This record gives sequence, structure tokens and C-alpha cells, in this order.
Amino acid sequence: MKKMITALGLFIFVAILFLTPNNNPEDENTALFWYAVAVAGLMVLFWLFEVVPIYVTALFPLILAVPLGILEPSDLTAAYGHRYIYLFLGGFILSLALEKWDVHKQIAEGIIRIVGTSKARILLGFLLSTGLLSMWISNTATALMMLPMAMAVLSKVEKKGKSKFSVFLLLSVAYGASIGGMATLVGSPPNILMAGILQDNFGITVDFFAWMKVGLPLSLIMLTIVYFFFYFLMGKERNENLHEVKEEKKKWTKNQIRVIIIFSMVVLLWSFRMPLTKYFGVHYTDEGVAILGAIILFFFPGEEKESKLLEWKDTRNLPWGILILFGGGMALAKMLEANGVISELSLVFESYQNSPLYILLAVLVVIAIFGTEIMSNMALVSVFVPVVAAFALKTDFTIIQLCLPITLAASCAFMLPVGTPPNAIVFSSGQLKINQMARTGFVLNVIGVLIVVVFSLLFI
Repeated sequence: MKKMITALGLFIFVAILFLTPNNNPEDENTALFWYAVAVAGLMVLFWLFEVVPIYVTALFPLILAVPLGILEPSDLTAAYGHRYIYLFLGGFILSLALEKWDVHKQIAEGIIRIVGTSKARILLGFLLSTGLLSMWISNTATALMMLPMAMAVLSKVEKKGKSKFSVFLLLSVAYGASIGGMATLVGSPPNILMAGILQDNFGITVDFFAWMKVGLPLSLIMLTIVYFFFYFLMGKERNENLHEVKEEKKKWTKNQIRVIIIFSMVVLLWSFRMPLTKYFGVHYTDEGVAILGAIILFFFPGEEKESKLLEWKDTRNLPWGILILFGGGMALAKMLEANGVISELSLVFESYQNSPLYILLAVLVVIAIFGTEIMSNMALVSVFVPVVAAFALKTDFTIIQLCLPITLAASCAFMLPVGTPPNAIVFSSGQLKINQMARTGFVLNVIGVLIVVVFSLLFI
């Protein structure tokens, strides 16, 4: 199937390049329009069917955009060296330190100790732990860190095949990671991508605290709904206890405390950037703070002699592919905007121009949530956000009013393993059947549509 898709995609791509007239200056704009469509179509097709790893597809603009004349070299390099890439890089390095010194385990075990050992309470503990970590660490990294702990808990459960708790505990890791990522600008790649697109193409800056004012309440609402949904479906099993799960309280090590102090400093500087700039004249950027925190980790001494909290060899575990994916998404968005494709696509929504906001939001959010079930949420945001932003300029609605709900909704793919990396990670445990995830996820997708739309109408 992949070979057929590859052959078909490449054939159409080459056909567009050769059949598009470009013999005189009058044809030039039309040719560039179709070249941009050809490259974008090839990328979306390869992303959709994962013909090659999605990170490889994100590199296509580097070899195609300049030769075809659809991007200037300066615009292309700016996309792959965007300021938000460094925000992610700093965040990833901070998460490496948290993982290296098992800070995430301390936090997770602390929450479980607080909530108790009944199955319902353990489920709550895992949802809260995963959601909290995913606010600051990428949702992919969070799912990877939390899954082994969930599997350790499940090893204490008898008759795992008939246990609803087993299914919901695994799903709580996948869904908690995605929902927690909605809360902050660095929590999920689509959040940063949307902020970058709006800044580059429309001059709109979304800072860390501004995002959190919207994302955090919505994330807490979704986590609460997921918990009570699982609680209801567990039936009598919710009251059973797993006393073996209770861990002895471990003492925080000096390294863990040092990492937490640096991490807390970064979060405080992110959260209070606007007041510090306004009242003290201290000008800095979110990505500057992230890189500052990352650099300090390489300077700060560890507990062992002549060691540091992070060594450069630790960066081998960085998810470099996400940074490339972000750059490819930015390049794709710029390519479509610069060659008039976005303007043309925005005409698709003209029939909704005079519709009430709730109908328009419902249409957009449904497309975002169910669309990201079959394609990367990064790919969806990189194509969909510029189109909707261009459409917003023709209406009485603001760009943020339409684009922010789309981006938040892109983190609400709960049905399929391919929907988001956390879904795929949890499914790879081999303890879930696809129909279990699909049945539960479909209901939560519908609930997600309603919550995102209502929340957007009231607060965005």
C-alpha cells in the first residue's frame, strides 16, 4: 500500500511540475501557486500515510522550495531556525534533567501516596501525574516516562484481561499526556507551531502566560471529565484496593532538589515575563529563559564529585525529530502563504462567513479533532491554522478566536493509535485492543468537541 501511495503521490507531483505553464512572466504567479500546492500535497500525503518517517517528510522544503522558487533561502532558513524551536529545545533539555534524576517518578509517586490505593484513586493519581508532567514536558516524553509505572501497577492486578481498570489506567496515561499538553505553550508541539505561524504571518504574539490563562483551565476541565467518565465505566471495580502499589516515601536527593529549583526558576520567569518587563524594565523572551535554564544545568554541579546535573552525552536522548518537524511545518505554512494558496483555501469557508460563531467553531473543531485522528496534529495545524487565520481576516471574528480552539482541539485525538504519539506509545504496550481505544476515544472526541466549543465561546 505504501509503495502504491508513494508512486501515486510522486506521479501527481511530477505531473503538476511539468504540466503547469511557465513560459512567460504572466504565468509565473500561477506556476508558483501550483508548485506550492504540489509540494504541500506531497508532504500531507506522506504525513498521512507515513510513507517515510514524518520527520523525513518535514525536510522536503529544504530540497524543493528554493529550486522551485516558492521560498527565498532566507525565509526557508528562518523557518528551520525559528525562535520557538529554541523554546522547545530548552524545554526538552529541562525535561532530560527531570528524567535523568527521576524527578518525574518522585512527583508521580507523591501524588499516588496522596490520593490513596483504591483503583479509582490510583486512576486519578495517574491522570493528575501525567497531566501535570505534560504541562512542562512534551506529551511524548511524558507518556514514555509514565507507561512503565502504569505497567508496574498492572502487574499487581489479577485477571488483567477482564479488568476495566487495566484498560482505563493505560488510557489515562495516553489521554492525560495529550490533555496536559494543552495547558502550556511548551506542553505540545502544535501549541508552539500555532504561535509561530501567527507571529510570522500575521504579527500576533502569543506569550507563555497568555496561553496558560486559556489552556490550563480547559486542560483541568478535560482531565476532570475523563476521570469521571472512567470512574462511571469502572462500575464496582472502582472500589477495589491495590495495597501493594503503595510505595515507601523516598527522600529527595540533592540532584533532584537542584533540578527542581532550576526548573521552578524557569517556570516563574515564563509566567511573570510581562509584569517583570512592565515594572522593572527587564526585557527577555520565553525561548531565552528556556535556553538559560538549559545552560545552567550544564554548569550546575551534581552531587558526585566533578559531575554536572547534565552532561552533553545526555542530549543524545533529545527528540531532535520534533524540532525538524516543527521547522518543516513552519516552512510549509510560509510556502502556502507566500504563494497565495492560503488565500484560495480560505474561500472554502466563505459560506460560513455570516454564520453564528458557535456554528463556525463547531465545524472547525470537528475537523480538527477527527482530522488529527488520521494525520499528525503538527501537519494539521501547519496547514489548517494559516487557512483559518486568512479566513478570519475577512470576517468580524478575530484570528485568535478561531485558531486557538483549532490548536487546542488538535490535542484531543483519543480514538486511534496514529492520532497522537501518546496513543501510539500506550498501544505499543500490547495490553490494549484497538476497539477498546476507539470506543472510549470516540465518546471523548465528541465530548471534546462540545467542551472546546463551549469554552471558546465563553472565554476566548
